[in-house]
Amino acid sequence: MYVGSLYIWKNTHRRDHPSTIKKRFLSVFFMSFVSAVVAYVVADRSYFGYETSYWSLIGLRYSGLLEASIWPLLLTMVLFLGPMCLHYNDGGYNTMFDLKLWKYCLTNAVWLRNHVIAPFFEEFTFRACMLPILVPCFGNKYSVIFCPFFFGIAHLHLLSEKLANGALLKVAILQSLFHCAYTTVFGAYSTYLFLRTGHLAAPVIVHAFCNHIGFPDFSQLLTLKQPKKSWLMGCFVAGLLAWMVILKPLTDPNMYAILVLDISLIASHIN
Repeated sequence: MYVGSLYIWKNTHRRDHPSTIKKRFLSVFFMSFVSAVVAYVVADRSYFGYETSYWSLIGLRYSGLLEASIWPLLLTMVLFLGPMCLHYNDGGYNTMFDLKLWKYCLTNAVWLRNHVIAPFFEEFTFRACMLPILVPCFGNKYSVIFCPFFFGIAHLHLLSEKLANGALLKVAILQSLFHCAYTTVFGAYSTYLFLRTGHLAAPVIVHAFCNHIGFPDFSQLLTLKQPKKSWLMGCFVAGLLAWMVILKPLTDPNMYAILVLDISLIASHIN
């Protein structure tokens, strides 16, 4: 339904056209509202404790919000140490403090979709509204598998758009399957963050960051000359190893002001 709502409009423009983005924003806003209602009605409150508020159940609470906005992002930045260093090598951070560029971004429909609209509404629907329903039925570990599976499959709709834009069928299929695969992996990570922190803010901010950085461009890395090539490859490896070491400590539920009957109680099983 979430994906289907994107195609209810009669629109001859491509997905990056402001008109298309505005219409799809209305669609996902409505479907997110529907998802919230379904979660409220269907979620087994007894599993989490009747004292748990609905807002806490979907990860909207004040306690621990600052921590949930900082530590998961820092954790993800460590994982993306290699891509960030590669981006720095290209001079990508030279315009970081350019106010004119920021003004342009904040008024650009594509930028807002990728960094604000998509991260919030996708995480709200596929994490905040879906997990309170999945966890009581399938348990915690299986929910980490099922939830991102739905999230990854939802991105297969891009296949039709690639074909409409003139892409070859074989190329479009391979690109769409690859997109589905890595969004599923990201979905698992995002689900883990939501369950461990009990905050919607954590996966939303991380989602926006990952959209900004993009998938690591390993082909560019291989074209570099030594010693820069080895140095940057070391950054990729170091980032991954460091992330594996600090993953649990930086997602310790106790860091995020978790209440006894909060949804994050289930995080104790994901160790």
